Amino acid sequence: MVDVEHLTKYYGDKKVLDDISFSIADRQVVGLLGLNGAGKSTIMNILTGYLAATSGTVRIAGYDILSDATNAKKHIGYLPELFSFYPEMRVNDFLSFICDLKGVMRDHKERETHLSDICERVGLADERRRMIRNLSKGYRQRVGFAQALIGNPALLILDEPTASLDPSQVVDMRELIRETGKKSAVIVSSHILHEIQLMCDRVILIHEGKIAADDTPEGLSRKMMSTHRMVARIKGAKDDVLNALQSVPSVQHVEAVVENEPGAFDYRIEGVAGTDIREDVFHALAYADLPLLQTTRREQALEDVFLHVTGTDQDAQPIQESEELR
Repeated sequence: MVDVEHLTKYYGDKKVLDDISFSIADRQVVGLLGLNGAGKSTIMNILTGYLAATSGTVRIAGYDILSDATNAKKHIGYLPELFSFYPEMRVNDFLSFICDLKGVMRDHKERETHLSDICERVGLADERRRMIRNLSKGYRQRVGFAQALIGNPALLILDEPTASLDPSQVVDMRELIRETGKKSAVIVSSHILHEIQLMCDRVILIHEGKIAADDTPEGLSRKMMSTHRMVARIKGAKDDVLNALQSVPSVQHVEAVVENEPGAFDYRIEGVAGTDIREDVFHALAYADLPLLQTTRREQALEDVFLHVTGTDQDAQPIQESEELR
């Protein structure tokens, strides 16, 4: 569906994209992540045809976004982070206006059926006659999502689609995106890493204009799994456990998480990077006569991977107990 080859972009003398290549298949939800200035917004602007690349090619459904922009854009739906509305228009009139702009669904009956289906999908069926200025932020975002779906685009590009939404609205938007991904390819740009982890089949990390990582969220986490992080269920008084683990030279951070069994807490334990803390932890607990009931290697969250790849992770904190357990 999307083929990007050797994409490079300069703003004056500043190179913001450096020979980027990737492809996105049909019905794949891809998260585009990066720090501010990493280049992800530039990528999205080039994919939509708003910006021209300095070099490289972008093809949408086989059509070059520059040399055959008209056909390429027919396959694209776009929701920018700050979407502009005509607040005095009613929802249905606005969506019909977007149909006119896109040159789709010219037949009145076909258009009505199309818009009814979209409004049903995004939860606007009961709001179609309301003026946009009277809608809440969540419903305005739904209108933005609805206009992006007009014409049944094969590719949907969403820039920060959950920004400024309350928790319940975020859940609704997340489900909309996942459902849309069953019919279309979707690119989601977001700084909310937890949302990307829940929504996307694949994550592309952009750092300093280059692709720093490209994998499934689970795959990225598995690659980062290591022997210097673990979760252990230990029976005994918390102070005794903390003192025992603090005696291990390679252990840097311990956090008591939750009491999952009577008298036994789960502890997140982190040691010096590159070390294997498992045997030292076992011996320290055995010496202190503290039963070790269960251990698992800690799989890193997507946020951990992001911070590691971009080189912005912080040194581990000293051994301490979680505030919520004090």
